[in-house]
Amino acid sequence: MPKVPEKKYGIEITKPFSKEMYDHNDQVAKDMRVNIEYEIRDAHRRATGKVAAEGGMDKGESDLRNIVQSFTGYGFGDGYDLDDVMNEGIKTLNDAANWMLHEEYSYLCFKGIVPRVSKMMIGFDWEKHDYSLQD
Repeated sequence: MPKVPEKKYGIEITKPFSKEMYDHNDQVAKDMRVNIEYEIRDAHRRATGKVAAEGGMDKGESDLRNIVQSFTGYGFGDGYDLDDVMNEGIKTLNDAANWMLHEEYSYLCFKGIVPRVSKMMIGFDWEKHDYSLQD
């Protein structure tokens, strides 16, 4: 019996990825980057006291460091001010490959840090959490 091709969002999942899969994932990545950058900047505003926040400035700094660490892999010890953390986080976010966005967005969404997006990326074998609005 022939294997039935797997489809998601009307796109056939292939290995290697098809142009249609890459195009889909690139569009989802744009939405993810907008949401993550917003959360980085919001955490920075809360951490620096530019906006009042539940949990105070310490919660803002903790959120900022956690989001940025998910993409950079390091925690920014002494010697880094919050502007450095924010700027490095945004730079690394903009350079992140789609597979990394897929995995980290799933984790950040699971933790309630970023909102769900309209569709998930496709073709990857792992995610912590379904981060799409669709069921």
